[in-house]
Amino acid sequence: MCQCVNSFKCISRYRLMDTLSDCPNEDDKNLKHITAVGLIELLKKHIKFCQINNNLTCQHGGQCIPVDEYMSSSNKKFSCICPKGYSGDRCEIVDNKIILSFENDIVLSQSIFIHFIEAINGSVPMRMTTFRTIFPVKNSLTILWSRSFHLVFIELYNKNYCLVVIQKIYEQSTTIIKKIKSSDRCQHINELFNEIFVKLHLTRRIKYYHLSCQQNLSNLPCFYDDVHICLCYDHRKQRLANCFEFNYNMKSDCLGQSVCENVGQCFQDTEVLRCQFSSNRFGLSLDAILGYHIQPNISLLNQLNIVKISLALTVIFLVAGFINGVLSSITFNNKQICEVGCG
Repeated sequence: MCQCVNSFKCISRYRLMDTLSDCPNEDDKNLKHITAVGLIELLKKHIKFCQINNNLTCQHGGQCIPVDEYMSSSNKKFSCICPKGYSGDRCEIVDNKIILSFENDIVLSQSIFIHFIEAINGSVPMRMTTFRTIFPVKNSLTILWSRSFHLVFIELYNKNYCLVVIQKIYEQSTTIIKKIKSSDRCQHINELFNEIFVKLHLTRRIKYYHLSCQQNLSNLPCFYDDVHICLCYDHRKQRLANCFEFNYNMKSDCLGQSVCENVGQCFQDTEVLRCQFSSNRFGLSLDAILGYHIQPNISLLNQLNIVKISLALTVIFLVAGFINGVLSSITFNNKQICEVGCG
């Protein structure tokens, strides 16, 4: 807290550059000038530091950003903006890469949720969720993830869950390639037990969950009820179930600070995408029809045929319209034609 002696007035650094008058005899102007010069010199100093040491401070092409030592509680002189696929204070860590592909019998939705579970000794597992959009023609998906995890589930259409990754010890900067099959799907207990068993209270029901793993030795990696997700694993020549709580109705609102529009769900790693664009009233426009067929960062030659045909037709219509306009202008510039008829 700022304390002044001899009746001097304490001014917050946030008010030094405002338009309010805090000092008598117009001393604000002098103070603001001194403060502005000091900030400019400090900024030049930090920018020069980044320019000289950029290759030493930020790795993998990261951009060095100076940090105001008076505004930051840490002793850091800079921070790094990392390119996609890298993380860490200096962009020194290569993110984990998960490459997913899907068999033809897997029904895909336009977007899928990816749930990362981190097991913590003596505590409730930590869950982190993100989502990705799947293009209609692409049967694969690449996920970059910088945080630690032990389990990965994907959530498909109509609450269908598939087990993607299970690792006892987290390995940093790894590439995981996985083809999702129908055998990777986690079944609901309604598919494994009869109706009488399902209606039992959870405390009576859960102690028999091991039976589902023992009766389905090869084709049941996991299953779930309304509260838990359970993994089937081998332990001393036995097939057992390991269950943990899973919130199926988690509210994705970024801890109450969501800025998403049009009932969009907020995730903390997608602060740029706010769902502010809607195609509800587009009707039969090309934007709504071809929007998800246009693949970004891919040349025109490698786009879908429907995109190429649409572009060709658009060019033909533009050229035909231009020619029609030119011919119409030439025609109606003839005085003899204008003498006939009215208008």
